[in-house]
Amino acid sequence: MNFNFGEVLTRAWQIIWKHKILWIFGILASCSRGGGSGNGGSGTRFNEPGTTPNMDQFEQWISSHIGVVVGISILVLILVVLFLFLGTIGRIGLIRGTYQADQGANQLVFGELFSESMPYFWRVFGLSFLIGLIFLLLFIPFILFAVFTGGMGLLCLVPLICLFIPIALVVNVVVEQANAAIVLEDLSIGDGFRRGWAVFRSNIGAVILMAIILIVLSAVVGFVVAIPLIAVVFPAAVAFAAGNGQNNTPLALIGVCICLYLPFAIVLQGILISYVQSAWALTYMRLTNKPAMSAPAMPEIVPPAPTPAPVTPSPSDSEKTLIARDPKDDNKTFIAKKPDA
Repeated sequence: MNFNFGEVLTRAWQIIWKHKILWIFGILASCSRGGGSGNGGSGTRFNEPGTTPNMDQFEQWISSHIGVVVGISILVLILVVLFLFLGTIGRIGLIRGTYQADQGANQLVFGELFSESMPYFWRVFGLSFLIGLIFLLLFIPFILFAVFTGGMGLLCLVPLICLFIPIALVVNVVVEQANAAIVLEDLSIGDGFRRGWAVFRSNIGAVILMAIILIVLSAVVGFVVAIPLIAVVFPAAVAFAAGNGQNNTPLALIGVCICLYLPFAIVLQGILISYVQSAWALTYMRLTNKPAMSAPAMPEIVPPAPTPAPVTPSPSDSEKTLIARDPKDDNKTFIAKKPDA
């Protein structure tokens, strides 16, 4: 299938640049996306000799502050639910907003898009939840095996992780197309997933290439966005290490810079996500022959019907006239009305 990648990528940028309200939905969509920041290497080192964690004190602290622990747990749960809700609404709003903008909408209103996204929330969220649950159930045995077997189990997980990357890429593409099908065609979870799989299977080359383009683009933009933080954090971290941790000024500088740059990073991340989501929505629309934005059709000009000539009613027999020559003069005629019967 002849798929115009340049038109989709250019059109996605035109839409989010004209309708900047979609940036807000991009920020919302980022709430349910993983930050990708690992915490490896942090925490207590349990396997080194001489470092025995005092679990008794930890359990004693929890038992004596049970109210605080419960309160923090409830707060975390509320935040997780809130972020999942906002993230799902953000993705739906971007799909609907992109479609409306591509159809020629001059203005997108946040409240309207938000309310129009609500009917699709449980279906889009349910699809993501089911996919995540399936992956979790599939990986639990391997995770348990790695935990109980130690280093050998972790080594056995390496090929599994290498296999997981392309599978996750394919599943993500199918889910993106399924979300668009659910929102744009008002399908159920099952029908939407089948529709997304059909679009992927029929256009596997186009969607895989689009996924690679968007992944590379996201990585490049993400690195550019992180450059200011890297420029500050790296020298400060080196200075902190050089001082053997005796001076906390570099850490304070890192914290201040992160707090100051965080709002800009959130906005830039929202713009990036709105662009990527808009590109995926346009990809689905083009692959399924959804109508693109076009100039409004000009009304057909119909020539006016010719005006019929007036019909002069013929006179009745009593009103008919006779034309005859004047008997006195051949060059003259006279008109005589026919006498009534």
